[in-house]
Amino acid sequence: MSALIHPTAIIDPKAELHSSVQVGPYSIIGAGVVIGEDSWIGPHVVLSGPLTIGKRNKVYQFASVGELSQDKTATLEQPTSTVIGDDNIIREYVSIQRGTMKEWETKRGETRIGDRNLIMNYCHIAHDCLVGNDTIFANNASLAGHVEIGDHVILGGYTLIYQFCRIGAHGFTAYASGLSGDVPPFVMVQGTPADARAINKEGLKRRGFTPDEIEPIEEAFKLIYRSGKVMAEVKAELEPMAAASAHVKLMLDFLLSAKRPLARG
Repeated sequence: MSALIHPTAIIDPKAELHSSVQVGPYSIIGAGVVIGEDSWIGPHVVLSGPLTIGKRNKVYQFASVGELSQDKTATLEQPTSTVIGDDNIIREYVSIQRGTMKEWETKRGETRIGDRNLIMNYCHIAHDCLVGNDTIFANNASLAGHVEIGDHVILGGYTLIYQFCRIGAHGFTAYASGLSGDVPPFVMVQGTPADARAINKEGLKRRGFTPDEIEPIEEAFKLIYRSGKVMAEVKAELEPMAAASAHVKLMLDFLLSAKRPLARG
C-alpha cells in the first residue's frame, strides 16, 4: 500500500491511481476509476466507476462521485460513465452521478465536468449533465438530468434547475432561484420561477470585459427581455448586432440552438 493511501481506504484492484494520488481514511474507490496525478481524495469518499478524474482535483469527505444515476432506466451494465477534468474542488456531501443511455447519440452516456470548478457542500449534479469550466456552485445547488452549464457560470445557493435546461457562459443565478427554462449567456436571474434581472455586469468587469464589450451585451439583453417583441423578431434584429460583437453572437447562437423557452418569472 502506498504511503499516500490510508490503510483503511478500500481500492479496487481494477482502479488506476497515479502514484502521486492521496486517499484519506475509509474512502472507497471502485473498479473502473481512473485518477490523475496530484489529486487528493479525502476521508469517507465513495468513487464509483466507470469514472475518470483528471489532475490536481480535491474531493472532500462524504462526496459520492460516479454512482449509478437515479433515473429508473439506468443499470450498472450500461456503458455509461462520469468524466471530470482538472483542478476541480468538490466539497462535502456533493453527489455527481453517471450518465444514462437516453442521450447516447449526443453525449455518449456521460456526465461531464470541465476544469477549475468549485462545487460546494451538498450540491447535486444528476445524470447526463454537462458543466463547463471555471464555474462556482454554491451550497445545495441542484441540477436535474441533462442540464448544461456554460463556462464562468455562478449558481447561488439552493438554485434548482429543471431537466434539459441550459445556462449560457457567464450566467448568474441568485440564491434560491428556480429555473424551468434557459438562461442566455451573460444574463443574471433571480426568483422562483426565475426571471431575468440584468446582465452579469460586475462579473464581466472582474473577468476583464471592457465597457465597449459590455455595451452591446446590454443592448442585446434589452432586446431579448424588454422590447416586448416576439422571439423571431428578436433573433432577426440580433443578427447585425452579432456581426459586430462576438459576445452578442454567443447570445444569438444560444437562442438559435434552444430546445426550451427562456426562463421567465
